[in-house]
Amino acid sequence: MAKNIDVIEVRGKIDELLPGAKFRVILENKHEVICHLAGKMRMFNIRLNVGDEVKVELTPYDLTKGRITYRF
Repeated sequence: MAKNIDVIEVRGKIDELLPGAKFRVILENKHEVICHLAGKMRMFNIRLNVGDEVKVELTPYDLTKGRITYRF
């Protein structure tokens, strides 16, 4: 399976937990996005709380939605 190379990776901080395993994340550049967990994080039961630093992948087509891929 080929990796998706046209993604934007940024760091952010979780601001709010939303229903349906979604999160409101404030990025380093003060933008706000709605994110869901990546499959590996869901598979290994990585828990996230408000205030956690995370790495978010954004697609260039829609900069309001993202995928959380790593917790620092």
